[in-house]
Amino acid sequence: MDGRQGSHNDRWTQPKAALRMTRGFDFTFHMRCLCADLVSCLPELQHIDLACVAISFAQARTRARHGMQASLTPLRFEGGSLVGTRRGRRVTLQRIFDPRGSEMLYVLTFYLPRYLDLKFREKLETVIHELWHIGPRCDGDLRRHGGRCYAHSRSQAEYDTRVASLADRFLTKRPLPESCGFLRCDFAELQRRHGRIRGTLIPRPRLIPLED
Repeated sequence: MDGRQGSHNDRWTQPKAALRMTRGFDFTFHMRCLCADLVSCLPELQHIDLACVAISFAQARTRARHGMQASLTPLRFEGGSLVGTRRGRRVTLQRIFDPRGSEMLYVLTFYLPRYLDLKFREKLETVIHELWHIGPRCDGDLRRHGGRCYAHSRSQAEYDTRVASLADRFLTKRPLPESCGFLRCDFAELQRRHGRIRGTLIPRPRLIPLED
């Protein structure tokens, strides 16, 4: 796997050598196309501004099927605030910008090869699951449900049922073949067809303590 590495000074860049690459499968580009199709097709996701969502991949430590497949990292706290509290201390989050200087409010990361080795339907539902976490104001905060389990609501099964329903509706709308066709291939098949898997890597944003 090849990646365009995010820098630690809050901005990721594309090296000149990477810009000249034409061979290989650009995983993060294709994931962005899929996300754009999902947002366009599903009214429940149309609050999402993908211009402020960075899409990244990370290498899974093992090829075991069970484990992290994808994650959404919000870059703001509750209500879109830049400042929050962790263990009684005021903190902020590292701010992330794309090469053009646009600030990102979320980082959507997929763990390879594990994610690509899921079945087609599981891959699709995983993407929708993570996009559904984006708050209705798309302000860098998560969608918050009532109760302690604000991220997934009181019932994981209810959350999963909603995601499955959205996937069903998306597929009945006949999505663009080029947007999700690659999900029908596992990691090895994409590698066999394209020679390598490449894309953008963004280190997990850091919590930064603030002075009292």
